[in-house]
Amino acid sequence: MSELHPIVAVTGSSGAGTTSVTTAFAHIFKQEGIHAAWIEGDSYHRYDRAEMARQVELAAREGRTLTHFGPDGNVFDELEALFAGYAATGSGRRRHYLHTEADAALHGGAPGTFTAWEALPAHTDLLFYEGLHGGLVADGHDIARHVDLLIGVVPIINLEWIQKIHRDQTVRGYSAETATQMILRRMPDYVHYICPQFSRTDINFQRTPTIDTSNPFTAHEIPTNDESLVVINIANRRKIQPDFRGLLEMLQGAFMSRPDTLVVPAGKFVFAMELILAPVIHRLMDRRNQARAAI
Repeated sequence: MSELHPIVAVTGSSGAGTTSVTTAFAHIFKQEGIHAAWIEGDSYHRYDRAEMARQVELAAREGRTLTHFGPDGNVFDELEALFAGYAATGSGRRRHYLHTEADAALHGGAPGTFTAWEALPAHTDLLFYEGLHGGLVADGHDIARHVDLLIGVVPIINLEWIQKIHRDQTVRGYSAETATQMILRRMPDYVHYICPQFSRTDINFQRTPTIDTSNPFTAHEIPTNDESLVVINIANRRKIQPDFRGLLEMLQGAFMSRPDTLVVPAGKFVFAMELILAPVIHRLMDRRNQARAAI
């Protein structure tokens, strides 16, 4: 952690809603006039798309499991070095993973590949990370200890499976059986490297459907916002300092399920996040400015 060079990390698996979180933070940073260093978690995978496919096949032949959740599929040392270096000096290096043709055109590469490593922009106010491992503590790595604000975004597990199966079938052309086998193959790494992070977060946002998803392997549609709620658990009330009374007044349909838990309609997800986290970011910047003034 660092008052001079704070780090905000959003941790959550693909399809969890982390893109909505990024949108919320873009609004907050614009309102506060914050110049952030943006870090994409996918850029710290170990292999590009083609090489990952080859390595997964090789691992299967050797009786091993290789996933993007675990250490063999990522460069945890690079990510930890980035967080530690930024917290200490406000500097570091990053690269980009080119998901799409649009990404490739923007950065001048091929889809499914990485750009070259490059220095972070100079004179940033904070580092913002969105990916799978912002709260990781495992295998000798402690990435979480460098994070000043750790946010978890995760759907309930059946919904996560529904989203993955739907995405694999519609976007990647996989069969339902292949998508299911991928879920089973990744489960040990998910349990050991992803789930524990949500016990270290300052606040969690969990999307929960209000329709029957008891068998995710036969579901034909992803529940819509109108069919979902978001459960917001504030684990660190001292850091977040939530104004529950004000939130209940501003978020129509919201209610408290526990003293530390707010439930909102899924359509209010981004709005709720901005209302809750904008004051937290403002306080981070106040502490940063005070620390700079004291130098």
